[in-house]
Formats: sequence, C-alpha cells, structure tokens
Amino acid sequence: RCGRVAGAEPGRGGSERSLKTGARTRVHSAQWAAGQDFSQSCRHRRLKCEASRIKDCTVSQEPKSNEASSSALASTHFIRNIIEADLAAARHASRRWSGRPGPAAQQLAGPPDPAQIRTRFPPEPNGYLHFGHAKSICLNFGLAQDYGGRCHLRFDDTNPEKEEQEYVDSIVDSVRWLGFSWTEPASAESSDGECNLYFASNYFDWMVEFAEYLIASGHAYVDSHSAEEMRASRGTLTEAGTDSPFRERSVEESMDLFKRMQKGDFPDGAHVLRARIDMAAANINLRDPAIYRIRHASHHNTGDRWCVYPMYTYAHPIEDALENITHSICTLEFEDQRPFYDWLLARLAELGCVNTP
Repeated sequence: RCGRVAGAEPGRGGSERSLKTGARTRVHSAQWAAGQDFSQSCRHRRLKCEASRIKDCTVSQEPKSNEASSSALASTHFIRNIIEADLAAARHASRRWSGRPGPAAQQLAGPPDPAQIRTRFPPEPNGYLHFGHAKSICLNFGLAQDYGGRCHLRFDDTNPEKEEQEYVDSIVDSVRWLGFSWTEPASAESSDGECNLYFASNYFDWMVEFAEYLIASGHAYVDSHSAEEMRASRGTLTEAGTDSPFRERSVEESMDLFKRMQKGDFPDGAHVLRARIDMAAANINLRDPAIYRIRHASHHNTGDRWCVYPMYTYAHPIEDALENITHSICTLEFEDQRPFYDWLLARLAELGCVNTP
C-alpha cells in the first residue's frame, strides 16, 4: 500500500489480525527494516527492544521547534535526507492551503500553508491493520512531527465491495493507540485548527469532473472491450500492446458514454474509461490504464449515489494533490506506477485542476 516503508507487506488489504504492537513506541524504520533481534521486552511484551534503544523509541508528545528538531536529528535515512534538502531549498515554501482539501483555485485562494511538510497514512478500510501498517503510521506521523508538518489520516475507500465502517473505526482506534493524532489546535495561522481526517470517497465529485476534463482534452476514452480482451491487447513486458479499436472514439461519444455510465445505464463490465497514453510504452502501466469502472454496489460512506468508481492508480495521485501532500512515501512495489502518477498530475495541472505537487 502506498505509504508503507520498505519491508511492509505488499497489496491493498490488511490482514485479519488487529494492530497491537506494544507500548506507545516508535522504532526507527531503519532498525525495523534490518529485522534486528531485540532482547528486552517492553511492558506489554509485544515488542522487544534493547535497553540502550528504549529512550530513542519513545514518541514525545511535547511540541518541538523546527530548530530543536533539526539539531536533535541527524539524518538517519534517505527519506530524512530528501525532506531536509527540500526544506533547505524552500521547495514547498510557496504552497498555499485553504484549510481543507480542494482543487487548485481553492488552494491558491488560501493563506500560506502553515505546515512545513504534509505526509499521509492512506489505508484502505478493508481489514484490520498489521505490523507493516504500524511502520507506515510511525514513519509518516513521525516525520510530520519532527519537521513541523502535518500527517493526514486518509481512508482510500474506492472499492465499495470490500470496505466496511467496522474497519474505519478499528483503524482510527489503532492510530490513536499508537499515540498519534491528525488534529492540530488553533493557532495564528489557523484560527479553527486542523482536523486532517479524510475519505477519498468525499473527493468522487472532483475525480469525475477531472475524468471529464481528460476526455474533453483527448487524454481519455471509453473502451467497450471485455476485461479479457483488454488483458490480451495489453502486451507483455517484452512485447508492445495493441491499440483498442475504441481508442479512436470521438470525444463526444466517449463523453456521452461516460455520463451514461454514471447514471447506471450499463451493467458492470460493459465499459471502462481508459487514459490515452501509449500502448507501446516500455512501462506496461502506461499502456492506456483503466481509470474508471462500473460498479453497482453500495458504499460505506456514499451509499448508492455512485455507479462508477475510480481505480486506485487514478484516485491516489488526485487525493495527494487535493490534500497538498508534499512527500508521498510509497514502498518499492509501487515504483513502476510512479510514471503514471506523474503523467496524470501533469495533465491535470495543465488543465488547471490541481496544483503541481
């Protein structure tokens, strides 16, 4: 899942074990990734830590100044190196924040972003959390805490058939149990404070709007191939894919079909919306990936309002952009997806939909 550090279990789902990983502690990610054997049990006897490391593991809830954090933290891994280089170059200093997620025009109308960085923990609520999620929670919330930033708890709830409110409640409880918070008190920069608890499903209106912009600009089209036909035409890692016969559909026809998909005029699987990129691309993820599919299913947050749902690879970059995320930390299984992440946000920035992240 995006947001987990190297060594976390791949895939979207959580295991069926609830997250109970020990006292309110945070072990440095480098120590976790190395798989070191810890010798002394913590008080809950779920984690083991060497005595010399226990003082380094505790999550301090006391506020820190940026100067104090910088002097106390030597750069311990490449992620900190990247963040510190960005801060030194003032890479994100001009960003503005309206106080809530939104498209480019809304954010540009807001004041300067009070957060030095913004990270996110973005679980899908389709299971209970496991130890890999604990690493991601501590990494993303810990980095935001150390560098004067904010960490968003965002539920990536784009798959209505597998997600339940029970898992949302469990994840909220687990993050709190680890000692972290997504709320910020009122300050000079934000009189109302911040509550950075979000749901991807609350962005569905924007996602559909952006998809229609992509159709209108020639960057997306509706394909009526079956899943098997799409898979066969995709090619392999060594052979280029072949164009769908629906790839040359007119903008008007694709727009009409997509609007009818939203109204529920077609059964599941009848059509998909695909990005128009390059079927001969060396990276198979750029061969016109599907970005919207038809699903007649009730959603835990939006009920029966929608008949189409975005694909994860389409939704996640948009969520990051709407939330002003500065550092979107992902595990290596998502490395090949990064070119599509960049392609999509570049197109949407050109259209004025989102700020360039």
